[in-house]
Amino acid sequence: MENVKNRLLSALKNHELITNSQEGKIINLNMGYTIEIEGENLFKLIHGGQVIAPFADIEELCSFIKMDMQLNEED
Repeated sequence: MENVKNRLLSALKNHELITNSQEGKIINLNMGYTIEIEGENLFKLIHGGQVIAPFADIEELCSFIKMDMQLNEED
C-alpha cells in the first residue's frame, strides 16, 4: 500500500496539486478534496464530504481533480 501511496503523491506533485495532510490511506488536498486509497489501482475521490467517483488510473484522477478545481475557481 505504501508504494501505491508514494506513486499517488508523486503524481499529485507532478500535476502541481498540493497535499494538505495525509493519514493512512487518506490524502487531503486544497479546496476540500480528499483521496482515499482503496486498493492497488483503486482510488475514491471525495469533495466536500460527497463521493465524486472511483478512479482506477492515477493520471486520470489527477487530471480530473485539476480540471474540477479550475471549474470551481471560476464559479
